[in-house]
Amino acid sequence: MKKYAIIAIVMLLIPFMAFANGAAEEEKTEYVFATDATWPPFEYIDENGNLTGFEVELVPMIGEAIGKNFVVENIPWDTIFAGLRNGQYDAVASGVTITEERKATIDFSMPINNQGQVLIIPSAKADTIKSINDLPEGAKVGVQIGTTGDFALEAYPVDIRRYDDIGLAIEDMLNGNLDGAVCDSLIASDFVLKNENYANLLTVAGEPFTSEEIAIGVQKGNTELLNMINEGLQILMDNGQFDELKAKWGII
Repeated sequence: MKKYAIIAIVMLLIPFMAFANGAAEEEKTEYVFATDATWPPFEYIDENGNLTGFEVELVPMIGEAIGKNFVVENIPWDTIFAGLRNGQYDAVASGVTITEERKATIDFSMPINNQGQVLIIPSAKADTIKSINDLPEGAKVGVQIGTTGDFALEAYPVDIRRYDDIGLAIEDMLNGNLDGAVCDSLIASDFVLKNENYANLLTVAGEPFTSEEIAIGVQKGNTELLNMINEGLQILMDNGQFDELKAKWGII
């Protein structure tokens, strides 16, 4: 008799267990996107201490387009991919270039921009250095550690100096400790063209020497979130909001 009573209780509990499991699946109301706020105009801290930039605005717009809450948190670059793998956040939106190496552990959204790596030099050297190929062997070149610019420099006979963010490399170059610095073309335009502190002091030497696609990354196999991101991006591209946001931030 006890056996039948237990079976009856279990049968009564099954619907409640299913409901509880369904509720647990729906509990996720917020998705966190990590960004390293040292890459204007994509992501940076403004003069008022606020996190801002193209991707910082784009992420919540993607969420809003599909009825989800997407938020951005500032995370140091040197830990950003490890944190994604460990599930500390759901995605990375930080000017991330799609590479074959990264595709082994990260799934990428549709591209949100195309750009390349460029060499920034002191304006005083513009007459002799027209491109990265004009740098003398052993020239000291600064770059943010772990970026595609860091990897790209390994193909050149230069002394690579690695920094936690590109702004530190720029400052070191202006102090006479570097011959140049390498970063994304958009970041370079921000330092060279828009930053009044560096007016007439810096020059971009030639054209980009790489070509790269930028996208948002999620954990490998997280197709649910990836599909949501792509769906939201497509909506923004179709209704013109994506292009309006790019124009706002001077992104070509």
